[in-house]
Amino acid sequence: MAQREVSQAGVDLVKSFEGIPDGDPTTVNIDPYLDPIQIWTIGWGHAIRQNGRYLRGPGDRAAAYALYAGGITKPQAERLLEADLIDVGRDLLPSVRVPLSDNEFAALVSFAFNLGVNNLKSSTLLRELNEGDRVAAADQFSRWVLADGVKMAGLVRRRQAERDLFMTPSTPPGVSV
Repeated sequence: MAQREVSQAGVDLVKSFEGIPDGDPTTVNIDPYLDPIQIWTIGWGHAIRQNGRYLRGPGDRAAAYALYAGGITKPQAERLLEADLIDVGRDLLPSVRVPLSDNEFAALVSFAFNLGVNNLKSSTLLRELNEGDRVAAADQFSRWVLADGVKMAGLVRRRQAERDLFMTPSTPPGVSV
């Protein structure tokens, strides 16, 4: 399947919610940090894995720092995010049975990047979309606002931003407005 890039609007949305925290501000580069559900992360939401599993909690700190000894630069964080978004887009597209606008695709990638492609694949959001009901699909974004069972204000804002992007008509390539 062909690779599909996420629009700049989608990249900007992900960046605005992921931020780029630094696990150790006393160093020059960007270091690993624990995300809200205790997964070691670096850059804009790049979940750190070792031997096929996510590194989690304080007990995996040494492993996370060993994988990213010296941290990463902002350009390296950009490349990690770009690769992550391409991977998510590639993994979610086979489950989508309707054509997607650039904004719909970008919103779904942001959603799946944050929650995992498998959550999208098993969601009512995807079922509604594949049935052709884009409004009903868009209304499902707001149901995904819990992290470890706790409603998170940041997830409420993110899901609203994803819904808004999903519902924003995309201008076809070569057409100016």
